[in-house]
Amino acid sequence: MARSQESFSKKEREKKRQKKKKEKAEKKEQRKADAPEGKSFEDMLMYVDEFGNLTPTPPDPSKKRKVRKEDIEISVPKQGALPEQDIVRKGTVKFFNEEKGYGFIIDKDTKDSIFVHANGLVDEIRENDRVTFEVVMGQKGPNAVGVKLIT
Repeated sequence: MARSQESFSKKEREKKRQKKKKEKAEKKEQRKADAPEGKSFEDMLMYVDEFGNLTPTPPDPSKKRKVRKEDIEISVPKQGALPEQDIVRKGTVKFFNEEKGYGFIIDKDTKDSIFVHANGLVDEIRENDRVTFEVVMGQKGPNAVGVKLIT
């Protein structure tokens, strides 16, 4: 006598497939039942209020602003002239390691910590010395060059 070609797992997969198909059909019928029939086009419209939020009510005409087409900029606006910063800055040496040849200076105005290397020194410096310096951008950020002691 021959064995049945259907195994238990095949039967289970078929049951799951039929169950999913039945659930999908039920959801479709539910959506059809809940769908509002005969809704007018005006009922489906949404409006944007003055704050950019969607609302079902039209905006108040008294809050409407006139916009001239010449005032609309589609591209990126041109950047104005940057304010001139003082080329020579003042600061205090926060840390300097003479053996390794680097340290940090705290800018007096911006309170930023700026890296200084021994190659950028004019005078020898130590911690807590007041100095003047210029800032150049290095690979890893701002670097102090032309570092001089304030006497």
